[in-house]
Amino acid sequence: MKQTFTTKEKLKQLNIILVPILITQIAMFSMTFFDIMMTGNYSPSHLAGVAIGSSLWFPVFTGLSGILLSVTPIIAQLIGAKRHKDVPSSVIQGIYASFILAAVILTIGFFILEPILNRMNLEEEVRHVAKHYIISLAFGIIPVFAYNVLRSFIDALGKTRVTMFITLASLPLNILFNYLLIFGKLGLPKLGGIGAGVASTLTYWIITASAAWIIHTKKPFADYGIFLNVQRASINKLKEIFILGIPMGLSIFVETSIFAAVTLFMSEFGTVVIAAHQAALNFSSLLYMVPMSISMALTILVGYEFGAKRFHDARIYSFLGIFQAVIVSSITGVFLLFYRFQIAGLYSESPEVISWAAQFMLYAVFFQLSDAVQAPIQGALRGYKDVNVTFIMALISFWVIGLPFGLLLSKFTDFGPFSYWFGLIIGLAAGAATLSFRLLHIQKINIKKNEQASLRHKNAPF
Repeated sequence: MKQTFTTKEKLKQLNIILVPILITQIAMFSMTFFDIMMTGNYSPSHLAGVAIGSSLWFPVFTGLSGILLSVTPIIAQLIGAKRHKDVPSSVIQGIYASFILAAVILTIGFFILEPILNRMNLEEEVRHVAKHYIISLAFGIIPVFAYNVLRSFIDALGKTRVTMFITLASLPLNILFNYLLIFGKLGLPKLGGIGAGVASTLTYWIITASAAWIIHTKKPFADYGIFLNVQRASINKLKEIFILGIPMGLSIFVETSIFAAVTLFMSEFGTVVIAAHQAALNFSSLLYMVPMSISMALTILVGYEFGAKRFHDARIYSFLGIFQAVIVSSITGVFLLFYRFQIAGLYSESPEVISWAAQFMLYAVFFQLSDAVQAPIQGALRGYKDVNVTFIMALISFWVIGLPFGLLLSKFTDFGPFSYWFGLIIGLAAGAATLSFRLLHIQKINIKKNEQASLRHKNAPF
């Protein structure tokens, strides 16, 4: 990365960082996309099982792995402040943190997975697929958590194309593993939805090994000597990662878990509705990769400028990111509106599932603009290392406003399963509004501090 001086240069720098992140996120998401789509073509009950399994797995996984996203602003600010010697320690301690988090989730999951599934009103086959899909994914949690740290280091250096190439190279392997294990080809067992979980785990191990090899052997990463010196776990470094990362992870958890909660509440409407809901949610999540990628790019760029104490530049990057997200999300929302039936047909051949999924996608259109605002703002705030208030705002928006609103509509209206989608829309809109005010407040504080520091420097005796 380099310092920029004009809006045109900043827009170019933003897109240089953004485009590879977007391609990487789409490729990563495509693993789940193909899990859902290929399982849907195997069996509706297996699709429902993967939907339930994903709904339980995804919020926990993203919430805990979100803690590791703290490595990105930490390294970005170190690089912006030209403290390169401190970078290797932050990466290694991040890997230690990933092992700790993996141990926590595996231990808790061992005790609570079966009781949770037993409490749900599920058909026996759906419950079986959901359980073993999650167990299959659990074998990949250590590498995928470690990969998040390695990716944070690579991206913080502005080399987002590297992670793009790693992920793109692994995607065909994931599709191949899915084909072989879901449908039982080349003499392998026909595992259905469970095979999709095994395929994802194999892919996680491959991308983590690839990232570690590149960091160890290729410039400029090798110049940092990340793996050359054995370091003990540092309480202070781990504390920094967790103090910054836990609110980040919790913010992600409260947002993703609301979608999981909605899916679980929808279990009362039957297998077809669950499958259709998951298909619509899966595709709208694919479109969410655009604002999410802009969010990740802003964390890097805002963190870099903040570390260099160029607060005005950080502010400009924030607004450029939000503007770009709104434009792109408006286009994708229109696309979803006009092609929802064709998209639903990718997930299932069942006319009933397609009909329900197309109706859910109408509501998903309204997600787009709220996501286009709140996601980039969250990324910018992470670049400022402002995470505690963001978590509280997310908690209130989704769990105090969004979900209760959906529950009330479900109980007292005839909207049925669509009630919860109304609640999601209200929660996203509330989050976008409150986060906007928070970003403006943080920017105002930092620019004021900068002006005061400049004034003190100007009046200081020489």
